[in-house]
Amino acid sequence: MGKALGMIEFKTVSAGVTATDTMVKTAAVELIEAQTVCPGKYIALISGDISAVDAAVATAKHTREEEFIDSFVLGNPHPGIFPAIYGATQVEHISSLGILETYDASSIIVAADEAAKAAEVELIELRIAKGMCGKSYVFLCGEVSAVDAAIARAKAKVAESGMYLDSSVIAHPDPQLCKSIL
Repeated sequence: MGKALGMIEFKTVSAGVTATDTMVKTAAVELIEAQTVCPGKYIALISGDISAVDAAVATAKHTREEEFIDSFVLGNPHPGIFPAIYGATQVEHISSLGILETYDASSIIVAADEAAKAAEVELIELRIAKGMCGKSYVFLCGEVSAVDAAIARAKAKVAESGMYLDSSVIAHPDPQLCKSIL
């Protein structure tokens, strides 16, 4: 895995595929995921050295500017990001549960990275605009104070771009709820 993670998000599949092709041709990056998400938007996630990821994302953003929604480049992403994206996180017990929702796909990964770096929490799931009309969410867990701090930091970061939708912290969630999440 590279030292950086980057993502582009476009309003249309055609623009997204074109931008993704441009992105991977621009620099030595690895295409981690590229797909259509709700409601017919297109996202592409890449990794590599920070300079390569930055160059690839910057070039892709300008490929079809009228359809561009958002992008990011994260240097040294939290290691819990990928298991949460792919639903591979193994959690034994949820002391408290944090939930944060965004209006787009790109900002949720940035929010999850901020949350995981802000406090001792574990990312459970990162749902990126699939089956949610373009919205995204992150579930995370830990001690109540850690989850509060993580959600507050993520909320502040996402609010900067206007993509914050909602969040909650549930202390000692019911075992039935935990079972449905895990």
